[in-house]
Amino acid sequence: MTAERPVVGVGIIVERPDGRILLGRRVKPAEPETWCLPGGHLEAGETVEQAARRECFEESGIADSTDATTYVAVVDSGSPRGGVVFGVHARSTGAPTGPGEPHIFPEWIWADPADLPRPLFPASDALLRAWTGAPPDPAWQVLRVRAG
Repeated sequence: MTAERPVVGVGIIVERPDGRILLGRRVKPAEPETWCLPGGHLEAGETVEQAARRECFEESGIADSTDATTYVAVVDSGSPRGGVVFGVHARSTGAPTGPGEPHIFPEWIWADPADLPRPLFPASDALLRAWTGAPPDPAWQVLRVRAG
């Protein structure tokens, strides 16, 4: 039997000019309901930023995310499968036209980062903690990404 390889994922913090960020209500079967950043898996041939923008468009319909910059990688060292998720920050003046995946994300909202809905999807929580400077969850290793 071959061991499963860790997942390489992306999550994108899409920020409006007023500072609010995009979150989707995630209702995936066999998982607890959570709030989640747009995101998903990195596909072959994509940059991290391309993957994040693609996932954002596929899930929420927002196509105008600009200034996409990778700021962190978080490693899930607390689960048996593990995985690494790259965090991307971008700006948008658009509105969600989705949900593009209504069976998983029936609702998208713009949330105040100081008053986020709970519970958060674990990877989204790890990315948001890194972005805001909050202490990391002990199950996640935080690796800052330097631009350039």
